[in-house]
Amino acid sequence: MLILKMENCRKKSISYSEHKTITPGLSALSFNNVKCNVNRTDLKKILFKTPNSKKSAFCPSAKKKQTPGGFTNDRYIPNRVVSNMEIGYHLLHSKNSQDEDRENQVDQVKRKLINETCNGISDRTKVLNLHNKADWENSDKSAPYLNSLVNSVKKNTKRYISPTPDRILDAPDFRNDFYLNLIDWSSQNNLAVALEQDLFLWNAGSGEISQLFSMGEQNSDYICSTSWQPSKGNILAVGNSKNTVELWDANTQTCLRQMKSQKSRIGSLSWNNFILTSGSRSGEIHHHDVRVAQHHVGTLKMHGQEVCGLKWSNNGRHLASGGNDNLALVWDANYSVETSQPLHIFREHTAAVKALAWCPWQNNLLATGGGSSDGHIKLWNVSSGSLIQSIDSMSQISCLLWSKYYKELISSHGYSTNQLTIWRYPDMTPVSDLIGHHSRVLMMAMSPDGEMVVSVGADETLRLWRCFAVDEKLKKSKDSSIVKNQSSTTLSRCIR
Repeated sequence: MLILKMENCRKKSISYSEHKTITPGLSALSFNNVKCNVNRTDLKKILFKTPNSKKSAFCPSAKKKQTPGGFTNDRYIPNRVVSNMEIGYHLLHSKNSQDEDRENQVDQVKRKLINETCNGISDRTKVLNLHNKADWENSDKSAPYLNSLVNSVKKNTKRYISPTPDRILDAPDFRNDFYLNLIDWSSQNNLAVALEQDLFLWNAGSGEISQLFSMGEQNSDYICSTSWQPSKGNILAVGNSKNTVELWDANTQTCLRQMKSQKSRIGSLSWNNFILTSGSRSGEIHHHDVRVAQHHVGTLKMHGQEVCGLKWSNNGRHLASGGNDNLALVWDANYSVETSQPLHIFREHTAAVKALAWCPWQNNLLATGGGSSDGHIKLWNVSSGSLIQSIDSMSQISCLLWSKYYKELISSHGYSTNQLTIWRYPDMTPVSDLIGHHSRVLMMAMSPDGEMVVSVGADETLRLWRCFAVDEKLKKSKDSSIVKNQSSTTLSRCIR
């Protein structure tokens, strides 16, 4: 019995000791939790303490009840009973599908446009089958895309044109007469300017000014027209109010000869190799052969009033004349004694036709300009005699010049704009306006390199505009093509 009691006591002590060994661990764990909660509470007091709080932190009423976990922030539980999730999901996916369809359509149009523009064919046709290109170009869907492509190319190729002149020269006593042609620029870079009875030469390279001759201050006569010989840049033809044409050598400053055949003042001159053509106030046009003593070799009679514009074509086969009778005529290169029937008679102008210009890259293209009551620039095909295009400039046109390097045309205007305007060929849209003259512009001339244009106005000033500046590579290629065309033209003349 005693032994049994001792065993029971030993078992109870063991169970008690086991229970006692577990208890300290539990108490330590609970102590650590309490310590952690205290630390969290202190940290929250430091972080969320309000400086301007009215209640003190040591006041018992200021203490908040803590949650068992030690966190004071409540979490938000949204209520989605009102939200219709099915409709929102449907709208979200339907919008994405529409965007994808739209992107696919745009990609297909872009792919087809690039393919048709670059190759001229569709995806499933042969390489040499080009008839599908016209179908695509004529379709309504391709029009806006092709137009945008063309416009982007035009924007990139736009060049800069200076709106201010490079140089301004004084021209005192310049005669304010619309029907006279008083300036011209030679192939040796000399600009001839007639000021009443005096004729001056300005060298554009060196800037030197020299007086070629003077008719005398006591003389009432005056200079009416000037024109340089194209191949020999030192020979200058001068027409005056004494009804005579004089030939001057600019290098020696001597008068070579005088030719008199007209009955009134000579307001216009134009060269065709060794033939000098003059137009007078009587309306007659005379051909002068400067190589022979009997210089008068032909007469053209058709104008009823003063001939204020004369211009030979670049190939020398046609002569254009304009008069105060509102007529623009095209003549054949026939040097007979009397020729009264021109090839074409253009009666569409309603004012004097002084501005005449032959296209340098298209020999059968002629541009004409009307006076103040007309103001139209007209383009003609002299091969067929048909009118190609007519543009209203809303101002008097005194001169027209074609660019050598660009497909552009520049016009000088009198009343009422008094400016120069550059037009793009063939759509004839204005490219730039050169404004500077205070009175009407009477005449223009182009430099031998084709990059500059000089204009003279009734405000007695000469203004030089660098409006056709080109790249050196483009200039060399254009010059070589011009030389080839000139050599072929000379050869054709020799064969004829």
